[in-house]
Amino acid sequence: MILTKRFFPYFATLCLGALNDNFYKNVLLLLVTYSQLNALPIDVNLFVNLAAGVFILPFFLFSAHAGIVADNMNKAVLIKRLKLLELIIMSTAAIAIVSQSYMVMLVLLFLTGSQSAYFGPVKYSLLPQALSEAELVKGNALVEMGTFLSILIGTLSAGLVVSNENGLTWAAIIVCVLAVCGYLASRAIPSLPAQGKLNPYKFSLFSGTWRCINKARETTSIWMAILAISWFWFVGATYLTQFPNFAKLHLHADATVVSLLLALFSVGIAVGSFVCERFSFGHVELGLLPFGVLGLSIFSFDMIGAIPLQVVEPGFVYSFESFVANTQHYRVMIDLFLVGLSGGLFIVPLYAFIQTRAEKQECAQAIAANNIINALFMVGSAVLSIVLLGVFSWSIPELFTLIGVLNLVVLIYVYSQVPEFTQRFISYLLSHVMYRVKVQGRQYIPAQGAGIIVSNHVSYVDALIIMGASTRPIRFVMDKSISEIPLLKYVFKHAGVIPICSPKKCEATYLNAFEQIHNALANDELVCIFPEGRLTSDGDIGEFRPGIETILQRDPVPVIPLALNGLWGSYFSHKGGHALTTMPTRFWSRVKVNIAPVVAGDTTNRIALQQQVTQQFEHSIVEIQ
Repeated sequence: MILTKRFFPYFATLCLGALNDNFYKNVLLLLVTYSQLNALPIDVNLFVNLAAGVFILPFFLFSAHAGIVADNMNKAVLIKRLKLLELIIMSTAAIAIVSQSYMVMLVLLFLTGSQSAYFGPVKYSLLPQALSEAELVKGNALVEMGTFLSILIGTLSAGLVVSNENGLTWAAIIVCVLAVCGYLASRAIPSLPAQGKLNPYKFSLFSGTWRCINKARETTSIWMAILAISWFWFVGATYLTQFPNFAKLHLHADATVVSLLLALFSVGIAVGSFVCERFSFGHVELGLLPFGVLGLSIFSFDMIGAIPLQVVEPGFVYSFESFVANTQHYRVMIDLFLVGLSGGLFIVPLYAFIQTRAEKQECAQAIAANNIINALFMVGSAVLSIVLLGVFSWSIPELFTLIGVLNLVVLIYVYSQVPEFTQRFISYLLSHVMYRVKVQGRQYIPAQGAGIIVSNHVSYVDALIIMGASTRPIRFVMDKSISEIPLLKYVFKHAGVIPICSPKKCEATYLNAFEQIHNALANDELVCIFPEGRLTSDGDIGEFRPGIETILQRDPVPVIPLALNGLWGSYFSHKGGHALTTMPTRFWSRVKVNIAPVVAGDTTNRIALQQQVTQQFEHSIVEIQ
């Protein structure tokens, strides 16, 4: 995929842009830091803080408009125009670098931030249009890997270039060359026209931003994903900002070690993005999020405990070579790398989740809202650090410990607000820890619109297994007695399960179930029913009851036949006794989920659907042996 025309030109454009932005920004900061004080019209500390502010300010000012623009025009054309603008900015920046016109460079930094603010929404909203859903997680993983490695290379190379005897000349040449290469790469991006109904808005500085945020808040799951991503940037900004003083005060190390810490953190995020892609198994997998969040906290705590307690001689400072040679520092380095890896594992599924759940014609606006909140959280990170470290005289390890604790609080909050995240985590554990689930035909589950999944019923965890096979939320219709099983009932309740029972036992529950099914389908939701009406007692597929025909008579929506195989004989099935009453005898056994092509709801019946599911079941028996 990476070398295809629909991805590689975009990927190269993205990496070159991130590299150039960070190279230029760090060249400016290094030139200011090591210049003669009288060469600046303002205090050097004020200039450095001002530089950080003017780069992030455009994300507040222009992200909302950038999202609207990206949703309402050809994305390839927009990227070409933005890269042409970058070429103009960097050509001017080259002159400013050589002439050491610091205030001009500061203005150009604002323009660079503005160009990045407009590139941000199109950067992520392009992916679901250019890639298939099965490639989306891999695409996001590559984007995160490329972005963070580009940031790392740009930051480190700026220091090497500026320290060179002809550093100013080389810096001017490099920003121009990178801009030219980025523009040429952008010209190879295939056409990506706007999707859906065009809905342009006039530019509005404050009301546009507020409207963009409110739009994202309309969908709770997308809003929670935005907050979770923004929290990652809060954590990342805190670490990156404190690396210099952390290395100096607590590791007794010089600037080369700061570069090492930055490299470990950035490479960790890149590796985490790759690990996420490998363990997502070709679809958006929210079940990985808790591993990422817990890793951020656990390895943060361990890193604090790993800080060497040895007393060094006054004036002694570790260089890169002596720091790496000292085995006492290995645990700190490993923990920092794993903090970054956990971050990559955490952030990739969230970006893919927003891309798949946002409306096609509003995806860039959702990303724009994300960028605005990201910027707010990064500013909040700076404010918290200033208050705790400056006003209350906290130490950096204490700050890192607080971040680790707050990280767990954020995990609890997000998962309490979006039950689907919890369900996906449980489903992931079942599918990849207790069992080895293989899904065939996932592409037959419609990406949008109403639909009914019909499946055989083997065990009490069928719903959780099927949930993991779909990237869309599913409303399950299940026997009331199963929906009230201790522990599992809380998961089922938050999943919006529709309880049903025999009309002879409880007619009100029976009728209410059909009404809830109708409402769900009218709301374009995906509903799953088990037409057998009970768990199998012998492992075979029982007769489908007339309920499915009753549903289709009222709502003739598309039907997706699905067969489960491999769960018979598990602790959750009725083999050898009632489920949950016998001792578990199998672990990590193979389970197959076979999904058949969609069947028209107005032309099928329960007998035909039973035959479809039976056929898929028999195919899976052959494949699983």
